[in-house]
Amino acid sequence: MKAFVVRKYGKDGLGPAVVPEPTVGPTDVLVKVNAASINPLDVMIRNGEFKQLLKYRKPFVLGHDVAGVVTEVGPAVRGFAVGDEIYSRPRDLRIGTFAEYIAIDQADLAPKPVSLSLHEAAAVPLVALAAWQILVDRAHVQPGQKVLIHAGAGGLGSTVIQLAKHLGAHVATTANGRDTDRLRALGADIVIDYTKQDFAQMLSGYDFVLDSLGGTNLEKSVTVVKPGGLAIGVAGPPDAGFAKQLGLPGFMRLPLGLLSRKIRNAAKKRGARYEFFFMQANGTQLRDLAALYDAGVLRPVLDRTFPFDRTLEALAFVEQGKAHGKVVITMD
Repeated sequence: MKAFVVRKYGKDGLGPAVVPEPTVGPTDVLVKVNAASINPLDVMIRNGEFKQLLKYRKPFVLGHDVAGVVTEVGPAVRGFAVGDEIYSRPRDLRIGTFAEYIAIDQADLAPKPVSLSLHEAAAVPLVALAAWQILVDRAHVQPGQKVLIHAGAGGLGSTVIQLAKHLGAHVATTANGRDTDRLRALGADIVIDYTKQDFAQMLSGYDFVLDSLGGTNLEKSVTVVKPGGLAIGVAGPPDAGFAKQLGLPGFMRLPLGLLSRKIRNAAKKRGARYEFFFMQANGTQLRDLAALYDAGVLRPVLDRTFPFDRTLEALAFVEQGKAHGKVVITMD
């Protein structure tokens, strides 16, 4: 089958290849890929940013989001049948959606939202799961709380804004001023034009901040969090909790903790907390999220689609920060 594989880590390490179709284990579902979407995580994995923690055996197929049709099920699979339309974010070390077929554990997938096309559904799994796990599982956002979502025009930011508003939060976001009307339509109460305004000078007393940029932006984000509040970073630096999440040995927690010591101490001085976030595959949560899409509470935000043979071009487009929403690659 055709696929895009990482042969070596680095910008030129991803390329087209012909690889064997995946084998189907007892609890696996074989999916014919209709569409996949690009995430910044794909760039990070290709570049080897997590190579010491996620031990992929090269060459491996890249891709973290998929929507498609079931073509085969393992003998222990329950609840899925040939012909079902599904969507999924496969678990780490079993990614590979930039291909014609992928085998996915049944625990990691769900029937796609009825209201979405397969192309739209492919844009959803990673960002929707991340939004839910960040706002509900980690931040425990409550009605009336103030949340700041950076990069609101991106695939993750636009989804988190919608879910935060559904949870009853007062939502601020940073974006280019040209996206103001679109982000207000998604639920943002305040849109700060980062090209002209400094969010740290305009905001204070926030219960929660989500940073997807890292560096100086993360350091400034901590200054707007109130005592008892939480800042979460998805671009790093990682912390000891990440090692625990990956099931790494205890001795790995110390070096990861050291990487985030500066920002954790900055948060602690304000009586707040900093945590690194790395989402986890979860088919049960995808079922719950499908209901929110079908109810109109959430909607996918797509920038554009690329045909499968232009996957490298699609990845470059996302890497350059040009996307306003999700970028989808299609197999048809």
